[in-house]
Parts: sequence; C-alpha cells; structure tokens
Amino acid sequence: MNNPNQDFSIENMDDAFEEFRKDYPCFDSTRIIDELREREYSRLDRLNQVYLDYTGGGLYASSQLRQHMELLEEGVFGNPHSKNPTSLAMTHLAEQARSYVLQYFNANPDEYTAIFTPNASGALKLVGEAYPFHPGGRFLPAFDNHNSVNGIREFARAKGAKVTYMPTVLPELRFDDQALNAELDRVQPESFNLFAYPAQSNFTGVQHSLEWIERAHAKGWDVILDAAAFVSTNPLDLGQWKPDFVPLSFYKMFGYPTGMGCLLARKSTLKKLQRPWFAGGTISITSVQGEGWHYLLENEAGFEDGTINFLNLPAVEIGLRYLSKIGIETIHERVECLIAWLLDQMTAIRHSNGTPLVQIYGPTDTKARGGTIAFNLNDPEGVRLDYRKIEALANLENISLRTGCFCNPGTGEIAHDLIREEMSQAFNHAEPMSFDSFYDWARTEHNLYPSAIRISAGIATNFADIYHFINFISKFVDKPEADVESVEAEYPIYNLMRDSA
Repeated sequence: MNNPNQDFSIENMDDAFEEFRKDYPCFDSTRIIDELREREYSRLDRLNQVYLDYTGGGLYASSQLRQHMELLEEGVFGNPHSKNPTSLAMTHLAEQARSYVLQYFNANPDEYTAIFTPNASGALKLVGEAYPFHPGGRFLPAFDNHNSVNGIREFARAKGAKVTYMPTVLPELRFDDQALNAELDRVQPESFNLFAYPAQSNFTGVQHSLEWIERAHAKGWDVILDAAAFVSTNPLDLGQWKPDFVPLSFYKMFGYPTGMGCLLARKSTLKKLQRPWFAGGTISITSVQGEGWHYLLENEAGFEDGTINFLNLPAVEIGLRYLSKIGIETIHERVECLIAWLLDQMTAIRHSNGTPLVQIYGPTDTKARGGTIAFNLNDPEGVRLDYRKIEALANLENISLRTGCFCNPGTGEIAHDLIREEMSQAFNHAEPMSFDSFYDWARTEHNLYPSAIRISAGIATNFADIYHFINFISKFVDKPEADVESVEAEYPIYNLMRDSA
C-alpha cells in the first residue's frame, strides 16, 4: 500500500503505473485490452473522458458498430413473423443470435431458452406478472436487490403471497448464512415459492454465492438470479449453476445495442408461469367470438410480446462474440487488479489529522466482489461532503461516475442507518419526495446522509482512468465541508460528439 500522503499529481502517473505493475504482475497478462483501448475505444482519449460508470452501462467497441452496419447495409430484412424471403432471412439471424446467447452462457438448449426483452427490467416483469403466487406461497427478495426485482413484490402481494426481505449485514453487506438458511426453511409444501437475489450487487459490488441456487432448490424454491451487474466482467456457466430465471441487459455487457435484454429461463420452471395476457406473436390462434379462446405458443415464443427488436438482434451476437474473443476471464483479471489498487489507495488517503477521507460501503478487498465501489467522502471532522457537489466537480474534470441510491434502496437503507420509522415518515409526507428532497429532509431532520458515490471499472478501463480518479478525490484532503459546499459547480451540458472535440 502506498503512503497516505503520496502525491497523485499527473506528473507522477508513469512512476505510479510501474509500481502498480510490480504489485499486480497479473495485469500484464491483460495488456491486449490496452491495444483495444487505442483501437476500439480511442474516442475516450480523444474526448478526454474518464468513464467509470460501467455498472450503469458498458461501452461499445467501434468494430461492433461497423459489423452491424455492414450487415444491415448488405441485406434486406423483414419482420420475422412471416415466411417471405426477407422475413426468413431475419428469422435465421434471430435464431442464430438466440442460439449464441445460450452457447455463451453454456446453457443447454434442451434445458434453457433465451427470451428476448427490452432489458433486464422487462425480463423480470415477465416473471413477476406470470409467476403463480397465491396465499401460502412466498416471495423472498434480498435487501440487495435492484428495484426491478423489488417491483415483483407488488404482483406477489396482489395474489396473496407472503413477502419477506432477506437483509444484508454490515460491515460487508453480505447475507448472514444462518438467517438465510432459516428463511429458506420457512416454505409451505405444495406452494409456489420464489427466491430472488443478485449475483453481484449493483450498489457495493459484493458478489453473493451462487451456491445459494441449489440450496434454495433443495428446500423447494424457484430462483431468480439477477445477473445484470455480474456478467459484464464475470463468467456465468449455466452448465454448472442452474437458476430458474436469469435477467440481464446486453448494453451493460458490451454497450450496444441498448433496448435489448434477455430472460434466460429454465424450461421446466417456465411451464409454471401463467401469463395474464397475450399479444401478437405469442399465440398460434385466437378468436374474438369467445372469451378465453387462444393457444399460447410454447417456450420463448409465448413470452416475446409483439415483434421483437429484430434489426438489433444481430448486434447482440456481434457483441457476445467480441467478448468471447477477448475472453471474459481476461476482462475479469484486469478489473480485479484495477479495483484492488483503487481500494488500497482510497482506504489509505487521510486528512492531516489522521481521519480517513473515504468511507467505503462493503468489503475493502477484492474477495468475492466485483468492479464496483460505493463510497462517500468526509471532511477532516468527519462531516459528509454533499454527493451533488462531488458529482458536479467530477463533471468539470470529465469524470463520469454515478451518485444516488442506484435503484437499490435496501442496501442503501442499511448502509446509511435508515430505520423503518424514518422511512415511514418520508412516505407519509404531505407531498411525494424527489430523491434530492428526501436527501435534504433526512440530513435536516435526522442528520443522515442517504446517498453514495459509485465508480465501476469495465472492459475499457485503464490505469490512467483510475489514477485520474484518485488524483481527483485527493483534492478533497483537508477541505472543510463548508469550503466544498460554497464551491459554485453546476452540471455543465456537454457535447461529446467528434466535431466539438
């Protein structure tokens, strides 16, 4: 670990990089990505951008765009819901993409199917609205779930199922094994029970054990494994792990296209779902002369409402093949090295009086954690610096990070010591609150600061990116909260197109 008083000026970056390579020699095995950075992501350096929001969205490679545009320019493709030449051409590409998605995740096509959706949220809605919840059944989500998983509770409650949240525990914000085992034991025989948890927290980067999948199965639960934050830098082998439902968004993996997600569904469990409606493309025949007369198609066809985003489907296969060529293990290794260095530096930075600048939520090492770090900055007296000022000042240095609760209120409530009574006050307010007004209310009324700053590394992150970030936060050493609060830093409107560079 470096000296807390180390000078992180840009002039010292080359020396710092050499020290980094000595401390993390495995990084050199990932240098192919530095070549990709120059060739595929050159726009980052041309536009002087430090992108650290990969949990929010991945970055696309230039070659992905070229391959997709060349395919569209050279072909004529029609709506796949037909048998004419252009439709059949598109059907072939769509099914080829579906097949490659299963291949990428090592999912046996006899056991799993890939249902294309607009995003991971759309995939989760398909499960929530059709799962056969009923009185006596249970829905067990985790505090660490994304709001798109939390929303399933509304379907469960409407059908009379019991909803119980599984908390995570400070300081590392992981599950307590004993408590989770006890909850999984509380299952009614011959009822439908659904357990949902993230493979990787989109708040802290904590990775929850995939072994819980089979433990839950053994006790009579179906399992949603939210993999949206996990699969961009980690392999997921569905030949080894057998969750019933895996929602994901492809743009988080490789940036392009947006508006394309997937539900990887175990066929045996998919048969349990009871769709509350049907749409064009999901039925073989129906009649308007008799209520309830329709035949739902089997497997993925019965869940892809309307016409799928067919022109973008080839870009999904292009993106996955791009990741395969690099190797997800190579990406994982690189991100782990960079995050390990970041955690060391962030925990070492001190004010002159010895108090830490950075408060990290979750583990401060890389054991069972991904490429995401959630944190806050405190002044020398331990007073929290306003996340809005930090983000605005980061914007001025072209650093893209994220602030707020990251659509993960459960972990945020635990991390920021918000108890049920305080949340009840917020939801019984005279007027609905925005997140900013909620933050100001909690700070004024309860001296609590319910927000965090999040950075995340990904496929195109290099050492210069994380060094610039450490250089940025080091500027807050010995700065009183009043000085930071008084800084005029508005959110500038950027034009990041080539012609304005």
